[in-house]
Order: sequence, then structure tokens, then C-alpha cells
Amino acid sequence: MSGLKYLSGFGNELSSEDPRCPGSLPEGQNNPQVCPYGLYAEQLSGSAFTCPRPANKRSWFYRILPSVKHKPFTAAPCGNLSENWDEVEPDPNQLRWLPFTIPRPTEKKVDFVAGLHTVCGAGDARSRNGIGIHVYTCNTSMVDRCFNNSDGDFLIVPQQGEILITTEFGKMMVEPNEICVIQQGMRFSVDVFGQTRGYILEVYGAHFELPDLGPIGANGLANPRDFLCPVAWYEDRQVATGFTVINKYQGKLFACQQDFSPFNVVAWHGNYTPYKYNLENFMVINCVAFDHADPSIFTVLTAKSTRPGVAIADFVIFPPRWGVADRTFRPPYYHRNCMSEFMGLIKGHYEAKEEGFQPGGASLHSIMTPHGPDGECFEKCSTAELKPERVAEGTMAFMFESSFSMAVTKWGLQTCQRLDKSYYQCWETLRSHFDPNWKPSKK
Repeated sequence: MSGLKYLSGFGNELSSEDPRCPGSLPEGQNNPQVCPYGLYAEQLSGSAFTCPRPANKRSWFYRILPSVKHKPFTAAPCGNLSENWDEVEPDPNQLRWLPFTIPRPTEKKVDFVAGLHTVCGAGDARSRNGIGIHVYTCNTSMVDRCFNNSDGDFLIVPQQGEILITTEFGKMMVEPNEICVIQQGMRFSVDVFGQTRGYILEVYGAHFELPDLGPIGANGLANPRDFLCPVAWYEDRQVATGFTVINKYQGKLFACQQDFSPFNVVAWHGNYTPYKYNLENFMVINCVAFDHADPSIFTVLTAKSTRPGVAIADFVIFPPRWGVADRTFRPPYYHRNCMSEFMGLIKGHYEAKEEGFQPGGASLHSIMTPHGPDGECFEKCSTAELKPERVAEGTMAFMFESSFSMAVTKWGLQTCQRLDKSYYQCWETLRSHFDPNWKPSKK
């Protein structure tokens, strides 16, 4: 599938038609009385009709059969997917998880939907305000099944194993060190090629945007042209045994049956699409004199709240870069934050904690919970020669940062059995360096 084609640009007005049906996009209007090739016109709206034009999101499908043709939805097992933030008592401690376990295919076949596990979250899908953080661990492809999230957007971060995502808009191959966003209401299916694991940031009530650049200027961070959307691809396939559409609605799962593939869109146009992005394309901004710039300079995507400058969630990365700051303790400083910080590691070793924080694992530092470099990192970097050096080479850590105070699920605290209960010990070796007789050195 390496020959997949894409359209480029973030939030662009795009159009695509399967080359097998040239002229399938209607000319000059959205819903003609009779569409080319006898197709049905169907609109997918990602915003209120009356949103200001810059925020208005919608796409038009031209499909073989409309998505309304299905049997009624009925409740389906949710597994470890949850929006119950009151399962267990709140826990303000620093939390760290060992790599989440991927089931072996010889033990049990688990696809993407069955392998969804909610780690933490906050808010409410019904009031359209909140987030959920999930991991997926699976070993088999979805067969005659697709997923539809009525609650919000999925930002998917593969960590182990590439995933082939078939959507109503076309196909995307997403590999570790890439991300993709499947926006609210878009139907998709996931093929895997072995044991597969990754992270998901789900946002209710807002869509991801590129962050404002302010004094940085017109260029930098994630460039709009590096975001890729799939091109139209359809299958006209009857499924006599039933194709299952799984719908996440108000935090629960529901399933319905239909006798045809939902990936029957011959052409589409609009600005509401799935998209992917390669993290290697991120143009890093960094300090070149002294002290730290805030980690917000590493923001790839943001989902804004109604409060200016405050995000429902930010997706932040810590890519390879040069460290050159003089007179500066270069690792992340000790910190208490009015935001929640959930971190994951795609590959390599995170600079502030080279042991314990592993690829496929995670950590959560909740609102106002102190955190920072472990004792070994502090001692080493307090005496290191401050010469230019490569930071995070061969590494990619990321953070889901949110203004919400997150609750951890019972699965995250207990059931998964991956919580590292010794995490607090990485700071136990910190010792006092206080010297009341210290005098400044003579220059």
C-alpha cells in the first residue's frame, strides 16, 4: 500500500473522485436532482451550519448508497472503553505506566475497537465539553466492521506497528512517528499487520487546529502543506452476512447491521476530512541563548476552549533538536502546572527520565502535582559541560496537555496491571545542596 496517494494542506477546500468514475463530482452545485453515475449526495457536517466561514466545516459525499440505510442500533459491549470518571477515587499522585500489554494472536484475536482502553479523561460528551485518553492494543484487522465516533475527534498516535485506515474519504497508511486525526462522525476501519499499539486523544466539542504563531511569524512548527488527506476510493461490495457499524455515542458503544460496505464514496469535496502528519516534518523552535522557552513551542495541534489561550487539549511533541543554552539547566525544570500532562513515548529514551519511562508506556502528572527530572538526571546535568549537543536523538516523546482535571479509570489504575507503583522513587535520591555560606564567585 506504499503507493497510496494523498492531497496536501491543513483545512483546505479539497475535492477528489475515484479515477474509475471520471466526472463523478457534480459541476456547479452540491446536490443535483440526479447525480452523475446515479449516486446519492450526502453531506457530513463538522460544525453548525451558521458558524463563521473560517470555522465552518463540511464535506459532500457522492456515494452508491447513503449511510442512512441500516438496521436499528442496539447496545454493544464497551469492553474497557469508558466515560465513567467516578469509577474509583481521585488520585493526585504522579502516575507512570509500563508499556501496555498487547494480546498475543495465539491467545485471542483483538481488533482496533475491541482493543480500545480508556486510561483517563474528564468532561462529558453530552454537553460537548471534555476529553478522553485511550490506548489501543490489537493484533488483528477489522473485518466487515467500521467505527464511527459521534462524540468527538480521535487523534491517533501509533507506537508499534503501522495501521492502514480505510475511511469514507479513502485510505491512509499511518506509521509510528506519524499521527492521524479522524474527525467526529467519520466512519473508518483499521487493518494491522501484527501486534499493534498506540495512543488516542479524544476531544469532545472542538476540532483540532494549528496553533497561532504570534511573534514566531508566518512560518514554523507544523506547516499546513505537510498535512495529508486521502484521495477518493470506493468499493461497491455487498455483504450478505452483514457489515457492522459500531457507533460511539454518549460514551457507550452501539452496533447496527447493513448489507453493503460503507466505503462506497465515489467522489467527495469539502474541508472536513481525515488527515495525517509525519512528526519528522515539525520545524522545531528552541532557545539559543539561555533559560527555557515554554514547551508550548512544541505544539503540533490544539483544540481550543472558549477561554482565549486555554486549550481543551494540546498535542505537543519533543523531537530531536540542538541544545545550546548557556548558564542553563537544560532538561525540563521542576514544575507544578494548572494543566494536566499525559505523556507517551513512541521510541527512544526521554531526556528527563532515561530509565522507567519506556516506549508504549505513559505517565500522568495531574493538575498542580509536582514533577521534573529524576535524581540521576539532576546530578548529571547540573555539572555537565554546556556545549552544543543533540537532544532527544532517536527519540520521540509527546504530551497530551489539557486544562481539564483528569480522572483515571479503574482499568488504568487497577485492571491493566501496568501501573508502576515505584515511580515516586525516582525522586527519592534528590538531596539538598543548600550551603548557607555560599558566596558569589569573583569575576
